[in-house]
Amino acid sequence: VQLQAFGGGLVQAAGSLTLSCVVSERRARDFTMAWFRQASGKEREFVAVIMRSSGNTDYADSVKGRFTISRDDAAAYLIMDKLKPEDSAVYYCAATALYWSNTLKSTGAYTYWGQGTQVTVSS
Repeated sequence: VQLQAFGGGLVQAAGSLTLSCVVSERRARDFTMAWFRQASGKEREFVAVIMRSSGNTDYADSVKGRFTISRDDAAAYLIMDKLKPEDSAVYYCAATALYWSNTLKSTGAYTYWGQGTQVTVSS
């Protein structure tokens, strides 16, 4: 299984971007899919997750109400609205076969990772 993330770019504050994570060889619905981000000099942090089977979602407090995670058979998506300069980071998608776990906000829960896509929000 390979994940390919794309859709990053440069956007002004309050703007929007949509990231995509294409899943090869399997359906995106076969996995719990998540987005993480890593700003320069910081650790990788959880952003959003969508559970396999149920489709339930969860978000980091910092992005609730602004970001939306979704998926179809081919890919997972992160719709980012009202972007802030502090959202600037490399965004990574990740996948796991877990249905649910209290570790889903941790990088260690995920087996597959995309290559990352840079998001830069200018003030």
